[in-house]
Amino acid sequence: MRHAAADPVALFSGHYVNVRAPRAGDLIAAQLRESGLVTVDGLHSRQDMLDLASQLMAITPHPHSAPDGLTLIRDTGSHAHRAGFAGLGSGDLQAHTERSGVPRPPRLMLLACLRPAPMGGDVLLADGRDVHARLVRSCREAAVTFAQPRTAYFGSGAGHATQVITAHADGRISIRLRQDGLARWSPIAQPYLPRLRSAITDSQHRITLQAGQGYLLDNHRWLHARTRFSGDRQLLRALGEPHFSLPEGFAPRPWAAPLATMARRCRT
Repeated sequence: MRHAAADPVALFSGHYVNVRAPRAGDLIAAQLRESGLVTVDGLHSRQDMLDLASQLMAITPHPHSAPDGLTLIRDTGSHAHRAGFAGLGSGDLQAHTERSGVPRPPRLMLLACLRPAPMGGDVLLADGRDVHARLVRSCREAAVTFAQPRTAYFGSGAGHATQVITAHADGRISIRLRQDGLARWSPIAQPYLPRLRSAITDSQHRITLQAGQGYLLDNHRWLHARTRFSGDRQLLRALGEPHFSLPEGFAPRPWAAPLATMARRCRT
């Protein structure tokens, strides 16, 4: 897996909100509306995580979550080679959005590190706005193709026929993606996958999470991935719907819209 170089300290500090500050919830909501990403700290226990998640979202269950809605992310030693379970292994985890195989993926994801890995396990984040812009700049036809309905099928037999890029009536765009064995592609989209993966890699920023640190992202905008690791790395994840207003997706860069216009053809 090739990764774009970035300063992990700058990314974390540039999106940081002190969750203990007065009106922290308002600050978090405003930053999510602006950039779709907030970094946090002070989440050292399951209760810390649950308290913050409950303030910000209506937690939605996941097939792997506990009764409180939180999911422990670690190498279980038994899931790594099963399609769709790479997150419960220790290998590289490709860029994706959460619950891409359901009709309406949860809007928010909160992830916190309880125990970092002694080696590896860095988080790789890519803003869908940057990915979209790079894709349009390198090959507008690829961006148009990935916006065509039913060009992807994400999930198992009960998955969802969809597309990577969804353009909404107000001009905003949302993203969904998975790249594992539970992703299937239309013949018209398949040739452009290298373009998409290159745009993601070139947009990625690296964060090395320490114990208690985490991030909250707009799951319809940001893609997240992970490098391989060793040791007993443990994180907690919450998914849910925001308790505050959050416009769908993101506004594309002005020169990157509209998707319906193919400026040129390109080689893949």
